[in-house]
Order: sequence, then structure tokens, then C-alpha cells
Amino acid sequence: MKHIHIIGIGTGNPEHLTIQAINAMNAVDVIFLPVKGAGKEELAEVRREICERYVTRPGIRITEFQVPQRQTAERTYTQSVDAWHSEIAHIYGELVASLPDDGSGAFLVWGDPSLYDSTIRIIERVQREGRLDFDYRVIPGITSIQALAASHKIPVNLVGKPIEITTGRRLARDGLLTDSTIVMLDGEQAFAKIDDPDAEIFWGAYLGTEDEMVRSGRLGDVAADIVTLRAEARQRHGWIMDIYLLRKGRDFEE
Repeated sequence: MKHIHIIGIGTGNPEHLTIQAINAMNAVDVIFLPVKGAGKEELAEVRREICERYVTRPGIRITEFQVPQRQTAERTYTQSVDAWHSEIAHIYGELVASLPDDGSGAFLVWGDPSLYDSTIRIIERVQREGRLDFDYRVIPGITSIQALAASHKIPVNLVGKPIEITTGRRLARDGLLTDSTIVMLDGEQAFAKIDDPDAEIFWGAYLGTEDEMVRSGRLGDVAADIVTLRAEARQRHGWIMDIYLLRKGRDFEE
């Protein structure tokens, strides 16, 4: 039977890799490395650097593959994601099929495979829809949430209170629902539209990389500056990955 390893590699710092992840990379025959096209070459370069640094067993091949772009025209968000996953599943199926019998391959996942990444569900889709006989395991990685909290030197939660992990699209629709809200995938800067200027924001972009930027403060004071900084960074790099925590209240407040 073929074997697949889905390996979390952290948020861009090669030192984020765990010993478990390094051992898994050195146990496979092939490492599948995604390339996301013009403007996102840095993402592939980080994965290449990780392979150069940590893959030490001779004979392991690195196979790069192109990731298709998600098409949004005349589709709802869920429709566009479903169609996109279908395209990627076809590619993954070909990659898995290319492995020898009893061979093994690895997909390197930014951050952790469990958090706003679809590699696991796409691999499951390949199993459901294909005729390939393979199994898979998941190796966790440092998430952008952990990297954000470490860079700001803060705990994520307030004492005895819950946290929410959501998207910018949901935040814009629902507003702040908890005392601590982690927001990912916010292409529309929903934080700037929150009608709670006394909330605090802890923002970070390119976490774990040489280009890391962090800002924090009262939302009403720093939101406009973050919007400007984010736009300048995206223009400069051609892409951006950012995350932030919105917080209301204090520890030990009822």
C-alpha cells in the first residue's frame, strides 16, 4: 500500500519544523512541493529551503506541481472552493498514483494541517473518488496563531473566557462575538469596520519570515495604520498572509 504524510511546516521559519516532521520528511520516497505561480514564488522558496536544510537521506526526490487558481466568477464562495478542491484532488491523485507500490510521499503544509488548510479533506476526496489504495498520517506544525501570540508575547485567551477562530468574511457579517477573536483569511480588512474602537488588536503578517511585521494597540487608534501598512506590504511582495487577534475586556473581569 502507498503511504502519504501530510506534514505541518510552520509559518515560514525553517526552525519551526518539529523533529517528528523532519523524521517524516526523511522517511518518504518523494516530497511533493506546490508552486502557486507568479507573485508567490517566495512560498515555494521557503519549502525548498526547508528541504535543502532537513532532507538528509539520499535518494529522496522533490517533485514540484502547479496549484490551480480558484475561479470565483458566477459562483458562490462554497461553489468556487468545491470546484477548486476537485481540480486539486485530480492533481493529488496523479501524484499519489506516481508512487511505486508500497512507496511513500509527503505534502508540506503551511502552518498546521488542521487549521484553515484543506490538504486533509482533499486527500480524503482522492480516497473517496479514486481507485487508489493508500493510507495517510498527519504530522502537526506550529500554527500562525502560535506564531502571532509568540511575537506579541501574549496568551491568546483571557482567564476563564472562550476564544473564537473565524474568517474576515464572517467577522464582517457577524461582528465580535467573544472576548478573544482570532481572524484569518481577511482579504477585506474587516477589523477596520468593527464598531468597537476600544477593542484591542494584535496583528501580524509574514509571521516567522524575515519580512515579519507586527502591530498592536487600541483598534480605534491603529486600524487605519494597519490598513495602510498591509496595502504597502502586499504591493511590495505581491502577496500577503496575515492574522490578528481582537480582544475585549481584561483578565479576571466577570
